[in-house]
Amino acid sequence: MAKLTRIVDALPATVPFVGPEAQERARGRAFAARIGANENVFGPSPRAIAAMQAEAAHAWKYGDPENYDLRHAIAAHHGVAAQNVMLGEGIDGLLGTALRLLIEAGDKVVTSLGGYPTFNFHVAGLGAELVTVPYAGDHEDGLSLVARAGQAGAKVIYFANPDNPMGSWHNADYVARVIANVPQGAVLFLDEAYGEFAPQDTLPPMCVENPQVLRFRTFSKAYGLAGMRVGYCLGHKDLIAAFDRVRNHFGIGRVAQAGALAALQDQNWLAEVVVEVNTSKQRISEIARENGFTPLPSATNFLAIDCGKDGAYAKSVLDKLIAADVFVRMPGIAPLNRCIRISAGTEAELNTLTTALPAAR
Repeated sequence: MAKLTRIVDALPATVPFVGPEAQERARGRAFAARIGANENVFGPSPRAIAAMQAEAAHAWKYGDPENYDLRHAIAAHHGVAAQNVMLGEGIDGLLGTALRLLIEAGDKVVTSLGGYPTFNFHVAGLGAELVTVPYAGDHEDGLSLVARAGQAGAKVIYFANPDNPMGSWHNADYVARVIANVPQGAVLFLDEAYGEFAPQDTLPPMCVENPQVLRFRTFSKAYGLAGMRVGYCLGHKDLIAAFDRVRNHFGIGRVAQAGALAALQDQNWLAEVVVEVNTSKQRISEIARENGFTPLPSATNFLAIDCGKDGAYAKSVLDKLIAADVFVRMPGIAPLNRCIRISAGTEAELNTLTTALPAAR
């Protein structure tokens, strides 16, 4: 076998998430309710579906490596220049590329203990040191993150608002304070994947003049295109331009570009999806309370459900739900792991949950 690099050779053979498909293969049957991956079960805009169907006949062509039409449409949507926008293979792909630009082996990176594991996966793969800050009251502690970055001399800070896995959020004024306190020499990665679901005062005004902030958005959640892998980040033009040195220029295919462009242009559908998600979350809250559990406030398309005991008990609830063909997930770090996490689902899926949850307690 070829010799791996020292960094990679020292890493465990793992992935951040075990997909529902892998679990279905292991179980020998499909899930009846797929409500664990924070996917948008209400789907993409019909206009996006039509655009992807039309473009499928041209799938023999490479996608535009400059993502020109989509990039300019995103820029117009946010009131910035195209030079402030970079496309990538979902936020996950963009995080990996952005980290390649900014950190090397031995550098320090700050994130929340129990936060998004894919970010940690990328950091480990580059041989950097992960410095963690605990959650504060089920919220990522943004001000402590930037303070710890200053103490540690970190080059990158990761802060998700709204947050995964707890669904919690801070208002725009708080986020502005976090940005104002980013230490010199560091860059804040502000992950806003769930921003379209959040209350109006959650996302700060778009500003791309600060070279210490990259804001990450996606078409995977509210736009319903998780399977197309299209994300984007917004930032200072010089930092955005640096992506071209290392990014996968053909990373987004023609069908994905067409679907994302049409989805962006159908804001009415997006508004309808948000209504559907909120209705579903209300139903999940009711189901949780009927079983003695506590749904936490959420600005996302999922709910963290406090099972009321410790992580072992929550894992038992999760395992019983999976055995009953209900796919859900849970946070991995105490005290967050007292919860299970349930994504908005269809009426049929929530009916399945209603039946399964009493037996899982």
